[in-house]
Order: sequence, then structure tokens, then C-alpha cells
Amino acid sequence: MRIHQSRALALALIAAVALPIAGCARNRAAKGDTPYIARDVGTLYSLARRRLDQNRYKEAAILFDEVERQHPYSIWARRAQLMSAFSYYLAKDYTASIQSAQRFISVHPGNRDAPYAYYLIALGYYEQVTDVTRDQKITRQALDALGELTRRYPNTRYASDARLKIDLVNDHLAGKEMEIGRFYETRSQWLAASMRFRTVIDQYQTTTHAPEALMRLTETYLALGVPAEAQKSAAVLGANYPGSDWYEHAYKLMEKHPVQQMALVPPGTPIVPEGTRPASLPGLSTTEKRNAQPDAAPGTAQPSTANPAGTTPSTVGTGAGSAPLPSQSGPQ
Repeated sequence: MRIHQSRALALALIAAVALPIAGCARNRAAKGDTPYIARDVGTLYSLARRRLDQNRYKEAAILFDEVERQHPYSIWARRAQLMSAFSYYLAKDYTASIQSAQRFISVHPGNRDAPYAYYLIALGYYEQVTDVTRDQKITRQALDALGELTRRYPNTRYASDARLKIDLVNDHLAGKEMEIGRFYETRSQWLAASMRFRTVIDQYQTTTHAPEALMRLTETYLALGVPAEAQKSAAVLGANYPGSDWYEHAYKLMEKHPVQQMALVPPGTPIVPEGTRPASLPGLSTTEKRNAQPDAAPGTAQPSTANPAGTTPSTVGTGAGSAPLPSQSGPQ
């Protein structure tokens, strides 16, 4: 009986020790750690290609990395770097794909396959673009990567595809601005909303969101009390998108809130009536102050503005930092 109990206790201890070891081994395998097994470059590269053809993209990427690790100075290592980035991209591990492509560019910046590396970087960011309700940092990174590709290699087939994607990315960023602008508009924050719609017109005017942005600008300008600006936005909308529903809506708004033209002031007519001008303006000379005074009634003495002898000139503020006003008596 005691022998069976001792044997059961020993088996329990072995299981308790083996479970953490198995867990560590499983974690290492999950992280993709590959044990170093020396193999020639042809065997490694062929094995990686077979894994790629079998749609086992993550395994293929790891084996391509192994080619670079074991044979860094081989001509196959340079090719393996790009194939690794491509395999990670197919496996939807976009961060690893971008890192592999960036490593290739840093080591081989003048290689003939550099445009493809730039293209993989741009695709890695582009595939991570999220909907407009979320942060658009990745979207801007995709726009920068696509723009870098078109600037460096404008005549490649990768640049042609990048230009199409740039239009889509710009449309996405414009949609984000519109989403924020509508959010402000529903809360009657008209100035903040108009700034967002203005950004769409200034930076993304070729996108599909431009007609709505012009109509929303008409709404916000009317709410802000500047119907002349609203009329300009509606006019631009009508000139560029005359048959759209957005222009029809803006036209109805302007009919309900027509711009009232003020009468022109005849030449020589004072804008401010004579009797409403201030009696004293600090900082003006004696002559300017006298001209600023309203006309006195006949027989009324004008107040003296000259400094009495021996008095201290007026100052702005008090204390050691006070500054004297200009002298009232003119140059001596």
C-alpha cells in the first residue's frame, strides 16, 4: 500500500515539474523561435519556397529569415529578405513585413528590387487602414509611404498602383474630417465644424466629400451669421456640382436666408456722427485731442489742455514701471 502511495506521489511531482517546461516550450514555439540547424543555402531556400507554395506563409517567412541568418553573404540572402517580407505580408503580419522590407532598403538601397521593397512597405500600412471612426495615424503613414514610392520611382508599375491608392487614402482622410465636422455640427459648435469642412475644401477638394463639405459650410456660415460667406460656398457648389442633391439643399437654404445688401455710403459722409465721437483719446497730441473734441456750443469756454508749469506729465500705470505719456506742450 505504501509502495503505491509513494509511486503516485512521484508521478504527481514529475507532472508538476513537466507542465511548466511544456508551457515554456509551447511559448517558444508560439513566438516563432527556430532552433539553429546548419543547412546549406539551397536546401533552406528550396524548403522556404515549398512552404510558400503550400500557403504556409508564416513558416515560409521564418525559413527565409533563416537563409539570411545562416548565409548572410550569399546572393540568396538578399533575395530571401524580400521573400520574407512578402511572406509576412501574405500571412497578414504587416508589422513584420514592413520591418523586413525596411531592413532590405537599409542594406541594399540601390538594388533593382528597391521599388518593390518600398511597395511592400506602403502595402503594409495600407492594409491596416481602419474606418473613419478610429484614429487615422496608420492612414497618414500609408499616405507618406505611397508618396515616397511615387517620388522615388515615378515610372514603375508599383507607382501606378500607388497613385490609385493615394486617391483612396485621401478620400478616407477627408471622410474623417467630415465625420468630426458633423459631430461638431450636431452639437451646435459651428466654428469648429466650419474649420473641419474648410480643411476638406482646402486639402481634399478632389475627393468625393467636397460637395457635402461645401453644403455644410453653407449651413455653418448661416448659423454663424455670415450669410455672405454662405452665399460664396453655395455659389462654388453650384458652379462645380450643379446637378447634385447637395447643391439643391444649399440653394433652398439660401432662398430662406437671402443676403441683404447694405446701402452704399455717399462719398464724404462721416461714418461716425460728430456728436458721438469720444471727448478724450489717451496718447494723442494736443492738436489731435482738440480735433477729437465735439464742437462746443457758442459762448462756452473750451477746457484747457496745456500742462501747468511745474507739474509732472501724466503716466500710464503706477510704480517704478510706469511710462509717461507724450508731452502735451510740444517740443521745447
